[in-house]
Amino acid sequence: MDIRILLVEDDEHICNAVRAFLLEAGYQVDACLDGDEAHIKFYENTYQLVILDILLPKMSGYELLKEFRTSSDAPVLMMTALADDANQIRAFDAEADDYVTKPFKMRILLKRVEALLRRSGALAKEVRCGRLTVLPEDFRAFFDDSELLLTLKEFEILTLLTQNANMTLTHETILYRVWGYDYDGDGRGSVHTHIKNLRAKLPVNIIRTVRGVGYRLEACEA
Repeated sequence: MDIRILLVEDDEHICNAVRAFLLEAGYQVDACLDGDEAHIKFYENTYQLVILDILLPKMSGYELLKEFRTSSDAPVLMMTALADDANQIRAFDAEADDYVTKPFKMRILLKRVEALLRRSGALAKEVRCGRLTVLPEDFRAFFDDSELLLTLKEFEILTLLTQNANMTLTHETILYRVWGYDYDGDGRGSVHTHIKNLRAKLPVNIIRTVRGVGYRLEACEA
């Protein structure tokens, strides 16, 4: 995916953890630890989404949000320890698009990111790869003109592979994106079983195994 996210978080541990998770999800991420650095980065690049802490050194999240809104309508997700109503209202009044409080589950954060990107049009409502078409919002997939009858997990795996066509996704990436970090079952076994079932429902085998690494969806041309 050619989607670039600006992450602004002064807690280095949280910043690194969120950045790693978003990278695993296939996004490009620029991370900043203070407001001044974020201000410079924002005008040096084009971002489809900003994740913004409020309590930052140098320039606060509110100052950055006000500045960003003068020149961009990219969605802004506030990510902060301030859980009171007053700060949430202030953020939304300043045209923040969403607000998540710490601590949070990475899986929930990712879903909020995806929702904002869909709403802004950055994530396509229809994803095509050769003869395969996936409609993420409708939970439907087609090969040529025939609809594939998939379980929810099979659909989520196929969507993930299609959005990252011709890229190898590790077992861990698929597990995190589909089951979440808190999944405590047999991760590799679950991924392998669902891939096997998914292959059986595709008219052509376009899911390749990269031994010891993961899986890749290869475009199947007409």
